[in-house]
Amino acid sequence: MFKGTKISAVFCAIALTLGLVACSSSDNTPTPKNVIFFLGDGMGMTTLTAARIYSVGEDGELTIDTLPETGFVRTFSADSQVTDSAPSMAAYMTGVKMNNEVISMSANTQAYNASGAAYTSGRNSTCPSSGNGSSVATVLELAIANSMSTGVVSTARLTHATPAATYSHICNRNAENDIAAQAVPGNAKFNKALGSGIDVLLGGDSTYWRPVGAVAAAPTLGRTDNADLVKDMQTAGYTFVNDLTGFNAFTPGNNKKLFGLFDQAVAQGHMSYEADRNPALEPSIAQMTSKAIDVLSKNTKGYFLMVEGGRIDHALHETNGKRALMDTVAFDDAIKMAISKVDLKNTLIIVTADHDHTLVLNGYAKRTGKTTSSEAGVLGLVKDYVLGAITKDINGIGYSIMGFGNGENRPATRAALTDVQTSDLNYHQEAVIQQSAGGETHGGADVFIGAIGAGASVVSGMKNNTDVFAIIKTGLGL
Repeated sequence: MFKGTKISAVFCAIALTLGLVACSSSDNTPTPKNVIFFLGDGMGMTTLTAARIYSVGEDGELTIDTLPETGFVRTFSADSQVTDSAPSMAAYMTGVKMNNEVISMSANTQAYNASGAAYTSGRNSTCPSSGNGSSVATVLELAIANSMSTGVVSTARLTHATPAATYSHICNRNAENDIAAQAVPGNAKFNKALGSGIDVLLGGDSTYWRPVGAVAAAPTLGRTDNADLVKDMQTAGYTFVNDLTGFNAFTPGNNKKLFGLFDQAVAQGHMSYEADRNPALEPSIAQMTSKAIDVLSKNTKGYFLMVEGGRIDHALHETNGKRALMDTVAFDDAIKMAISKVDLKNTLIIVTADHDHTLVLNGYAKRTGKTTSSEAGVLGLVKDYVLGAITKDINGIGYSIMGFGNGENRPATRAALTDVQTSDLNYHQEAVIQQSAGGETHGGADVFIGAIGAGASVVSGMKNNTDVFAIIKTGLGL
């Protein structure tokens, strides 16, 4: 309408600013609307702050810091003050608050029965066939229904809670055999709302896709149904890649689908931490994001892409500060790449986290600047801002800037520490409450959200995580 008129141009400018419609002032052909949703798993405000200081110093800026529209998100789940990744990501994807450990189901869905037992058997679902909720549509499914392309990228395994919430529906996140099957066209458990399948799936390898004995590093592990879902994905038309050579060789084209599983050990089920990644074997999160954009942008009707920095969360659970910060910086690099690659006039980029952790920055530390080979920076000990002397606890022992509310390293008697110790790649920061190894918990604080591109101005103020669903949906023009 109003083709070729000044009124048309004004109307489109206003509509685009308000995020109401996608249009072109030169004709009535809809402008494609794309959304890239970046999720830093566990990337709370303290993690962001520490990553900034680590990488560029107190005065520096990460790409996340430059996003023009910002706000905060409340992350509590339907049944818990502190959420786990499943319901928080599902809230973003569906607009529904659900219980902890539930993947993209209705609010009344339970992950456990009345006796407190999980609805899983091994890694298979035992969800009741009736009377325990129902699936709710995700933005990825809505995009597919509108002939858009879709992609899921993660440094965690693809059946982990965050990526699973985009394409799967299940009452307990631990049923990862069934989650994998829901992504495979032709499988009896395939999620038919995915049409012919997600166009790009890139993430960590795991035995949930493979029969027993198929993985040399884990010879006794594999799917309980002994199915080879990798082969089934190839049968369904996917190009499968599991190393950098195959990844680089894949050339995007119309109707070409890409399925990639990466893990140097092929046992842990996740991609390597950025600190440990062999760049000759595993692509970076920025490389995977770039490849996904190349594939999805072939569709003139638009696309939805979810990118998760999944291993930020894992390092924080281990109270391994340096790896957590390095993965956060790698995640930020992926955001920077995406911003430079896409047309922000028709693409909305959103960046947020699903929850916080118990990481804190201790004391009145003097400014450290960024971490270098000779300076520990934020990874070092607290030194007072007057004389630069090591700040000590009540027993005369120094302590690190970074610490955790709970975690595995709680010595019965604290010993003297050095910057060399606390900045080591394998150092686990001290915690107030002791947990088992890897058992540090999530935190309940609000998280950051930022945006840039088409329709980004609606990202501001305080949001509930369910509110973000509507922002994504509108950004896709749905």
